[in-house]
Amino acid sequence: MTDWISFEQFSYTYEAQSEPTLKEITLGIEKGKKVLIVGPSGSGKSTLGQCLNGIIPNIYKGQASGRLTIAGKEAFDLSIYDKSQLVSTVLQDPDGQFIGLSVAEDIAFSLENDVTPLDDMREAVDKWSKALNLGDLLQHRPQDLSGGQKQRVSLAGVLVDESPILLFDEPLANLDPKSGQDTIDLIDRIHKETGATTLIIEHRLEDVLHRQVDQIILINEGRIVFDGRPDDLLQTDLLRQNGIREPLYISALRDMGADLTQLRPLAQLDQLDLSQVQAPDLPDLTKPLDRPLLLEAEHLQFAYQADQPILKDLSLTIGAGERLAIVGKNGAGKSTLAKALCQFINTQGQLRYQGQDISGDSIAERANRIGYVLQNPNQMISQTMIYDEVALGLRLRGVDEATVKEKVEQALTICGLYPFRKWPISALSFGQKKRVTIAAILVLEPQVLLLDEPTAGQDHKHYTEIMTFLDELQARGHTIVMITHDMQLLTEYSDRVVVVLDGQVLFDSRPETLFGQVTVLEQAYLKTTSLYTLAKRLGVDPARLTQAYISRRKEEAHGN
Repeated sequence: MTDWISFEQFSYTYEAQSEPTLKEITLGIEKGKKVLIVGPSGSGKSTLGQCLNGIIPNIYKGQASGRLTIAGKEAFDLSIYDKSQLVSTVLQDPDGQFIGLSVAEDIAFSLENDVTPLDDMREAVDKWSKALNLGDLLQHRPQDLSGGQKQRVSLAGVLVDESPILLFDEPLANLDPKSGQDTIDLIDRIHKETGATTLIIEHRLEDVLHRQVDQIILINEGRIVFDGRPDDLLQTDLLRQNGIREPLYISALRDMGADLTQLRPLAQLDQLDLSQVQAPDLPDLTKPLDRPLLLEAEHLQFAYQADQPILKDLSLTIGAGERLAIVGKNGAGKSTLAKALCQFINTQGQLRYQGQDISGDSIAERANRIGYVLQNPNQMISQTMIYDEVALGLRLRGVDEATVKEKVEQALTICGLYPFRKWPISALSFGQKKRVTIAAILVLEPQVLLLDEPTAGQDHKHYTEIMTFLDELQARGHTIVMITHDMQLLTEYSDRVVVVLDGQVLFDSRPETLFGQVTVLEQAYLKTTSLYTLAKRLGVDPARLTQAYISRRKEEAHGN
């Protein structure tokens, strides 16, 4: 078949750079295929997408060589308007995509531009708002929604005006596990119903593979490393070599010594033939959770509107030096709880720190105890340059410049940003901005570090570096609290998990015990990990298989 999208020895160099970001790309995508594009941060995958949707060269100028055609047309000869008739895009950062003053207006925006009759427009908005569970939010401002809700509004705004090519840039970045799974289901359904060529740029490879994809493109350092079927990629070590997290069950099968070249279909665990896989003998590695009590929240209550409480008599304890993961569906109250702990909002109830009542703390006093990294990096950044942003907190505290330099460079190195220390923040991707804000808090070394989605949008290399650094902080006595949607993060890097639902604590125990709580998972829009599914299929205890997996990852991290 003739390729619907074709790159031929294509290279692209941004105007401000001397080296090309894309290097001699040769790639073909057939019409109607569903394609996953993966690669570490800075690999060039977003640049590839921007060449397709017209942002390059119309917004980000530079020099191109080789050839890029879409539907037989020279892509760089098309205007942004012409490109929009071919390619619809859901951006990684939903705040950069909102146009309307309400959710309904934002979903209808493209239809208004196409002069769609009002009745047809209302019908389409109603259809897609229901499909994405936005029906109760149509009159809300998009900017007032949670991260996951914002992502669904952006998604609806694209799907409402079906184009022959759909491009999704990190569509799962802000979604809880169940909503992420539902989004992949929805993308799959739209792909099948419309026949649109569907391109997904996403770090969460295992989540995307929840539904079949036709082709995976692995890109690194501006070059194509792999282009082929998912099964052929998963049996290699290319994902780990190139900083991408492979599916949990694939890593576990490797640990068991399974020959992946003999297992099919590797990308579909529920259909995978495991008859030749030897179930492992799993010891009980459980250790007691006992830690000295550090923080106690009792009977917290809060409402933005009097008749709509967000926190409902919520009580929670945090042990000194523990790694606590707080999970739950979008809108459950997780971020509001974080704001309460950081004194950003005034709540009813009591908060004690080492037995002392700190309910009357000022924001500054609370910041000396708890450092907070927001989910959206754009809400934290105030400086133009990366180095200055990370140094700001130290400078405001009067730290001498020699010490500032030492601490800032250490934090930038850990967060994978040292090579960019002299860059303007405006030149960074969403994921890189996230690392800047984490570095700006890490450099201050507060006793408690509270992170809202610390690894969202991160490739496996930077994910591991950040989490390893958090482990080092924990080893020095820091307490790590993480609000996350990442089930692998809570599996590998938490001692305890708290599930929040409708402003209350629904579950509080070890992470490996959570995955057997089917009712809790369903209520909180979570899902079991593929380790749990693999264990069930092998007839072994899921908690013990999870423990063995975590133990193996720790051995690898320490070079054993």
